[in-house]
Amino acid sequence: MSRSGYTLPVFACAAAVAALHWLHDRQALNIASVYLIEPDQIAEIPIEQVAGLSKSMALAITRSDPGDNLDLTKDTPVWALVEWREQGDDAVIIKGGEGIGRQLNADDKPAIYAYAQRLLKENLQRMLAPAEKITVTIILPQGRSLAVRTSNSAFGVVEGLSLLGTTGISQPLSTPDQLAVFRDQLQNKASRFESLVFCIGENGLDLARKLGINPEQLVKTANWLGPMLVEADVLGVKEILLFGYHGKLMKLAGGIFHTHHYLADGRREILAAHCAIAGLKSPDVQAVFNSATAEAALTYLRSLDAETGSDWVNQVYTAIAENIDVRSQEYIQSHSERGIGVTICGSILFDRDRKIIVKSKTAGLLMGKLC
Repeated sequence: MSRSGYTLPVFACAAAVAALHWLHDRQALNIASVYLIEPDQIAEIPIEQVAGLSKSMALAITRSDPGDNLDLTKDTPVWALVEWREQGDDAVIIKGGEGIGRQLNADDKPAIYAYAQRLLKENLQRMLAPAEKITVTIILPQGRSLAVRTSNSAFGVVEGLSLLGTTGISQPLSTPDQLAVFRDQLQNKASRFESLVFCIGENGLDLARKLGINPEQLVKTANWLGPMLVEADVLGVKEILLFGYHGKLMKLAGGIFHTHHYLADGRREILAAHCAIAGLKSPDVQAVFNSATAEAALTYLRSLDAETGSDWVNQVYTAIAENIDVRSQEYIQSHSERGIGVTICGSILFDRDRKIIVKSKTAGLLMGKLC
């Protein structure tokens, strides 16, 4: 049985609770209790260190534990600096320090989202006397270096990680137990629909709903695309629309059917190869290959199109989408228990702004049925 853990906001909150406790009592906590809100339970979080920096300021440190999950934040230190203040209406002001990303699409606000804000404020406000006010600065010392291994920048978050989540519990999405949950959901929907839409994550699910696709036909796969495709074929699903962020979904064009970056990441090789096959000049292929992210490579191709009036984005991504369809059906056929692989696959890739880059021919036909 896989072990669940807690999301990053919980550890940030625990450190803040420990720092505020020191300001009140001048004593270090070994364990901080955090009320998770969702679910309605208490988490007991170990505190590694607490230090009073002055009479009005304290720092506490804990360490992230997401459970049996392939999560790059595992064991990363989480700091919270809490200081008294006298000015302002809000009892608790939350700031992002080093390692917390900035949201380019939200006036550079720190990437501390709604659940994290609520969690911090509800836990800290109950510790404050009516007239007391504090400023909390969350710091992730390794956040900037870890962020380059994520797709955060693709969604407008730069220079650090996000305090993101809708719950305090970190479910092991990349473990076999979670695959079993996804398979159960797939089995339920396959019994009712011949056509389904596979979405790797929440961005795909959200965009698919906005395009008018029946939510009952949406299936979340996380990184388990290969096993889920085979399961769908075994269950008799006739058509699958693969709907995903291009930086994830393009891995299928290279035969990578478990898309977690811990296991395989051939994005730049796949994209550069398709650029070369399309006839892009060698310096431009090299620029694509050396791009820090798939989104940066897409931006480069779009700039080439704008400068030269060419159509490289469409040529390259159309080829990638068609290749995803072919490789997906080959994967199903080679792994299917029935040995026939009759399920038809189409693919749609979108960018960080949730704008569709390309639809394969099959995807276009499937969208006509689904919307």
